[in-house]
Amino acid sequence: MKRKALFTTFLAFLCLGASAQTDEKTFIDNLMSKMTIDEKIGQLNLMSSYDFVSAKTVTGKNENEELISKGQLGAIYGMKDIDRMRAFQAMAMKGRNKIPFFFGMDVIHGLETTYPIPLAMSCSWNPDLVRDYARHAAKEATSLGVNWVFSPMVDVARDARWGRVAEGAGEDPYLGGVMARAYIEGYQGTDGDLSRPDNVIACVKHYALYGAAEAGRDYNSVFLSRQEAFNGYMRPYYEACKAGAGSYMTSFNEFEGIPATANSYLINDVLRGQWGFKGLVVTDATAIKEMTIHGIGDLQEVSARALKAGVDLDMNSKGFIGTLKKSLAEGKVTEADIDRACRRVLEMKWKLGLFQDPYRYLDKKNAKNVYSAEMKANSRKVANECSVLLKNEGNLLPLSPSQKIAVVGPFADDAADMQGSWAMSSHSKESISIFRGISEAVAAAGGKATTAEGSWVVGDSLTESTLVNGLLGFFIPNYKPIPVHQRPLQEMIDEAVASTRDADVIVACLGEANSMNGEGSSRSDISIPEPQEELLRALKATGKPVVLVLTTGRPLTLTWEEKNIPAILCTWSLGDQAGYAIADVLFGKVNPNGHLTMSFPRSVGQCPIYYNHKSTGRPHPDYEPYRKFTSCYIDVLNAPLYPFGYGLSYTSFKYSPVTLSASKMSRNGGTTTASVSVTNTGARDGMTTVQLYIHAQTSTSTRPVKELRAFKKISLKAGETRQVTFALTPDDLKYYNHALQYVCEPGTYDIMVGDNSRDVQTAALTVE
Repeated sequence: MKRKALFTTFLAFLCLGASAQTDEKTFIDNLMSKMTIDEKIGQLNLMSSYDFVSAKTVTGKNENEELISKGQLGAIYGMKDIDRMRAFQAMAMKGRNKIPFFFGMDVIHGLETTYPIPLAMSCSWNPDLVRDYARHAAKEATSLGVNWVFSPMVDVARDARWGRVAEGAGEDPYLGGVMARAYIEGYQGTDGDLSRPDNVIACVKHYALYGAAEAGRDYNSVFLSRQEAFNGYMRPYYEACKAGAGSYMTSFNEFEGIPATANSYLINDVLRGQWGFKGLVVTDATAIKEMTIHGIGDLQEVSARALKAGVDLDMNSKGFIGTLKKSLAEGKVTEADIDRACRRVLEMKWKLGLFQDPYRYLDKKNAKNVYSAEMKANSRKVANECSVLLKNEGNLLPLSPSQKIAVVGPFADDAADMQGSWAMSSHSKESISIFRGISEAVAAAGGKATTAEGSWVVGDSLTESTLVNGLLGFFIPNYKPIPVHQRPLQEMIDEAVASTRDADVIVACLGEANSMNGEGSSRSDISIPEPQEELLRALKATGKPVVLVLTTGRPLTLTWEEKNIPAILCTWSLGDQAGYAIADVLFGKVNPNGHLTMSFPRSVGQCPIYYNHKSTGRPHPDYEPYRKFTSCYIDVLNAPLYPFGYGLSYTSFKYSPVTLSASKMSRNGGTTTASVSVTNTGARDGMTTVQLYIHAQTSTSTRPVKELRAFKKISLKAGETRQVTFALTPDDLKYYNHALQYVCEPGTYDIMVGDNSRDVQTAALTVE
C-alpha cells in the first residue's frame, strides 16, 4: 500500500509539473495571439530610468511614460524607488494586454550594501563565499523591487591596463568558470526557481571576449582565433550557462569582424546552439546604435542584424522599436524573428511570477533587508578573505594595537574610495575608512592613531577633478564640484611626515580612487601616481617601518615598493566595511589568506602578462637576465613581480612532493588521484589555497606552460599536516584542438601542485 501511495503521489507530481509547463505555454500563446506587431516589438525595448546615467546619453526627457502608453516598453533598469516602480507597474497593468515590467539594476558587488569588488572576491578562491555574497545581494535587490541584476561579469582579463578587470575574476578561465557558477547559484538560487521572491535573474556579461580588448583600452577591438577564444576565454560563459543563467548581455567589442551584438556565430551557433541556452539575450547600453559607428550599417540595418543574430532586448538604442516594423515590411526580418524574441521576454516574466502578481517584489515591508546589520556583517566576513599579503619582511605584520600608528595617505580617512567602481547606490558616508578601523582597534588596546592626507591623488588637477567629480556630476542634479589641489603638494607631504614623528609604525594608504578603475577607466601607466609615490618616498626616508596598504581595482607596477617597503598588503576595494576588515588583518585578528587571480607586472611594458602563456621556439627562463636571441626583454625579467596564485600568510606552509595513484591513465575513462601533504610550519593557524596545474608536454596544437585545473582552500592549525587529494580524469586534461574538437590527447602530462603558479611540485602522468 505504501508503495502504491508513493507511486500515486509521484505520478501526481509529474502531472502537476507538466500542467504548469502547459499553462505557461498556453498563457503566452494566448497572450501573443492578441498582441499587435507594435506591441510585440515594444516588449523588446529596454530603457533606463531617466535618473540613471545611461539614459542621459539617449534622451533629454523622461519618455518612459509615453512609451508605456503606446505599449512600447518591455522592461526598465536603473530604478530602485518602490513607490515609483509601483507607479510604473500600475501604468503597465492599465495597458490593453496587462503585461508587467521586470526591473533591472547593475548589482556588481552589492546594491546598497557594498561588498568587495569582484576581483577582490575572486582572490578569496572561495566559491562558497562568493555564492553567499550573491545570495545576500539578491535578497537586498529584491527587497528594493529589483528582480534582474546585470552580474556576474565573467570576462577573462589578462591586461591590467583595462579598468574593467575590477569587475571580473582575473586571468584564468577555469577559476573564472568556478566563480561564474557560484554567482549564478547565489543570485538565482541553487534550485534555479525564479518564482522565489528572493531570487533574481542573473545576467552574464559581457558576451563575448570583452576582456581581450586590444591594448587594454575599454570598448576596443578584439583579435583572437576561435581556438584561443575557446581555450583561453570562453569557459566562464559556458559554466554560467550550465549553471542555469537566465540572461546574457552582449559585449561592445567585435569578433572576427562582426560586433558581438550582431554576431550570429557567438549567439545563435555557440550560446543557443552548442550550449543550449534558452533565456534572454540583452544588449549592453546603446550597443545596437554603436554598431553604426563600427560601420556595418545604419540603425535599421544593424537592428535587423542584431535580432536575426539572437538578441531579444535592445537597451537604450531604440533601434528595435524604431526600425523593426519597417524591416518586417521590407522582408529584412520575419514575424517569426520578432515572435521568438517576444516569447523569450514573456517567458522570463512568467518565470518571475509577474503575471500572477505584478507587485510581488514591490513591498516596502522588505526594506528591513536593505543595508541591515546582517548585510554589513556579511560584507565584513567576505572582505576578510580578500586581501592579499604581498610582502612581510621581518614579520612586520601583524601590528600591535598598543602601538602608536600614523595612518597616512589620500585614502587613509576616505570612506567613499573604499567602495570601488560601480557602487552608485552605496552608503559611502556611513562606510568605514581605514583610519576609523585602525583608530577604533587601537583605542581599545591603549594605542594611538593619527592621520594626514599627505598628497594629491594624481598630479594633474584637471584629471583629479574629473576623477573626483565627473561621475557624481553626471548623477546628481545641480552637483557642486569638490575642489582639488587646494594645497601645495610639498606642504601636504611635510605635514604627513611631521605626523609620523611620534609613531612606532606608518601605515601608508595609497593606490587608486574609485573612478580610476572600472568601466571607461583604462590606464596606460599602472604605477602608483607620482604625488603618492613622492609621499611614500618621504615616509620611507623617516627611517620608521612602513606598511603599504594598497587600495586598487587592478594590479599595479610595484617594483620600487617591493624593493623598499617592508610590508605590502593589497586590499583592493573592500566596500562598506573595508576599514574594519583591513584592521582585522593588520592586527592579526584575521590571518591574510587571499591569493592573486591576476599577475602583477614589473613594468606596464609586460602587459598583457599572464601565467598560462605559451612557450615560444626560443623560450627564456622567467627569472634569468637578458640573453640575446631568446624571447625576453633587455631591461626587465620575463617573470611577473607577483605571480598568479601568490599570497603570503602570517604563518608558513610546506608542501610534500606530489604523488599519483597511478603513473598511467586511459583517456577513455580512467581516473588518477594526485596527492600532496601540506603542513602549517608556523606558530599561527591559517588558511591557504592548494592549486593544481597541468602541462601537456606534447600536443597536436600548442598549449600553455601551465593550466589551472583544480584548487582547494584549506584551514590548518599551527603544526597540523593534511593530505590534499585531487581526482583527475581525462576531462581535466582536455582542450580545444585546431579543429575546435574538445579532446584529451595521449602523451605525458606534468601534474603540478603548489600555493601559486610559480612554486610547484611536479609529477609525470602518461595518458594512453
